[in-house]
Amino acid sequence: MALVGSYVGLSKLLVAAFPVFLLAWLRFGIAALAMLGWLRRGSGDARLSQRDRQLLFWESFLGNFLFSICMLFGVALTSAVAAGVIMAAIPAAVALLSRLFLGERISGRVAAGIACAMAGIALLSLTRGGAQPGSPIAATPWLGNLLLIGAVLCEASYVVIGKQLSARVSAKRISALVNLWGLVLVTPMGAWAALSFDFTAVAASLWALLLFYAIAASMVTVWLWMTGLKHVPAASAGVFTVMLPISAAAVGILVLGEPVGALHTTAFALAVAGVALATRQGLRPL
Repeated sequence: MALVGSYVGLSKLLVAAFPVFLLAWLRFGIAALAMLGWLRRGSGDARLSQRDRQLLFWESFLGNFLFSICMLFGVALTSAVAAGVIMAAIPAAVALLSRLFLGERISGRVAAGIACAMAGIALLSLTRGGAQPGSPIAATPWLGNLLLIGAVLCEASYVVIGKQLSARVSAKRISALVNLWGLVLVTPMGAWAALSFDFTAVAASLWALLLFYAIAASMVTVWLWMTGLKHVPAASAGVFTVMLPISAAAVGILVLGEPVGALHTTAFALAVAGVALATRQGLRPL
C-alpha cells in the first residue's frame, strides 16, 4: 500500500508526459514481459475453475483497468495531496462493499468512519486541487475528485475479490493473469494513442519512472498484497490501506512540492480519523 501511494503521487509526473491510455498500455506491457514466467500453473496450484476465471477478470477490470484510468485521469485534474485524502476512504469503501456483497454488518464505529471520510472529501472539493489559478482544471476540481472516488471503489472491489482468489490461486499467478487481462482491455486505446505520440520527446528520467511504475503497480504490489491476504483476515486488510493515502500525500508534499493549506490539513485529519474508526476493530484479530 505504501508503494501504491507512492506511484499514485508520482504518476502526476507521468500523466504530464504520456496520454493516459498510452501510459496504462505501457505499464501493462512492461509488466507482462516481466511476469511471463508467472503465467504457468505451478505444481501446487489447482486448475482454474469457471468462477476463478470470472473473478480474475473482474479483479483486473475493476482493480487494474478501471482503477488505473480513474486514478491517472484523476491525478491529472487534481493534486497528489488531494488524491491522498480521497484514497483514505478505501477502508470505508471496503466496509460498504463487504456489506453489499458479503452481507457483513456495518458497526456504528465503521459508519462514523465512513462519515468522516465523506466529510474530508466534501471539504476537499472546496479547494482548487493543486491546479494553477485561471487554468481550465482549476474551474472543475470536482471532476478529478469524482474520478478518484471511482478509483477508491475500484480498489475496494480489488480487496474483496482478491481475498477470494488468494485462497485458491498463487499470488504470482494472480499477478500475471490480472495484468494480462489489463493489457488486453487497454490495448485498443493504448495502441491508437501510440500512433500519434512522439516517444523521442520523453526524457530518460521519465522512462525510468515509467519502469518503476509498471513493475511496482502491476507486479510487486499485487504479489505482496495477494501473499499477505493469505495470512491476514479480510476484515483486517483494510488497516494496511492507510499507507496508501499517507504515502501519496507525502510524495505530493515532499517530492512534487505541492502547497498544503488549512483545508487540505483539515480534510486529511478527517480522512485519517475515518481510517482509524473504520479499521480499529480490524486490528483485534492480529
